[in-house]
Amino acid sequence: QVQLIESGGGLVQAGGSLRLSCAASGFTFSNYHMGWFRQAPGKEREFIASVSRSVENTFYGDSVKGRFTISRDNAKNTVYLQMNSLQPEDTAVYSCAARRQVQSYMIKGQVDYWGQGTQVTVSS
Repeated sequence: QVQLIESGGGLVQAGGSLRLSCAASGFTFSNYHMGWFRQAPGKEREFIASVSRSVENTFYGDSVKGRFTISRDNAKNTVYLQMNSLQPEDTAVYSCAARRQVQSYMIKGQVDYWGQGTQVTVSS
């Protein structure tokens, strides 16, 4: 059974930082590109970042470039999202995702597996 379990969300003040983790199981983690998305109430799901199978390529959404960093540890079957300089507009449910083929298609939300998400709330 495939599982993607996010953790690390919570409440933080503007300007603060959080580190999200996503633990994967039920599939061969190192064979999948991994990514993060977010969705705020009343808004469409937004691509945040992706990292390729062997970490050589990363992509970021324009709204988080320079503030967020995606990484992965294939030995631990875990992908991370380090979020710095958080702002109230970063408030959303953050979900991780996995895709087997063509990393760039993740930008369109085309993934094979989704996590349930973790809430991030940034207060002003």
